[in-house]
Amino acid sequence: MNGGSVTVYTDGACSGNPGAGGWCAILTCRGVEKTLSGGSVYTTNNRMELTAVIEGLKALKRPCSVTVVTDSSYIVDAVQKGWLKKWKRSGWVKSDRRSAVLNDDLWKELDRLLAVNDVTFEWIRGHAGHPYNERCDAAAVEQSRKYSSVTREED
Repeated sequence: MNGGSVTVYTDGACSGNPGAGGWCAILTCRGVEKTLSGGSVYTTNNRMELTAVIEGLKALKRPCSVTVVTDSSYIVDAVQKGWLKKWKRSGWVKSDRRSAVLNDDLWKELDRLLAVNDVTFEWIRGHAGHPYNERCDAAAVEQSRKYSSVTREED
């Protein structure tokens, strides 16, 4: 996708948590759509949700104004409530100062991508009939099923 205003719809899925997982991002810009998806043999739902957003943003060819539409309150809250900024300032340690932020590798990558693009997040209720959310969910579940048939050593 080239610069301009882009909407990125995302979803992640996991069969077992942890277990086989899948993710999907659908990018839309000026009537053009691009669908990306993938998965992992052994992962968590939150990792797949984050991966969907990251891969959607990584697909941009230049800095853009982006709206990420997701059913993940984990991601929306982390960004909108300032958790991500606090984690970064604290050296990726939780507020209890004793434990590391879960998925810090992905949060660091997302933080890097947020610095490049003008990104806003919009939360939507999952499985509520939103056409792009339903498409993302179906693709993420398909990837999860695909990766559930692969042995863990092959991942």
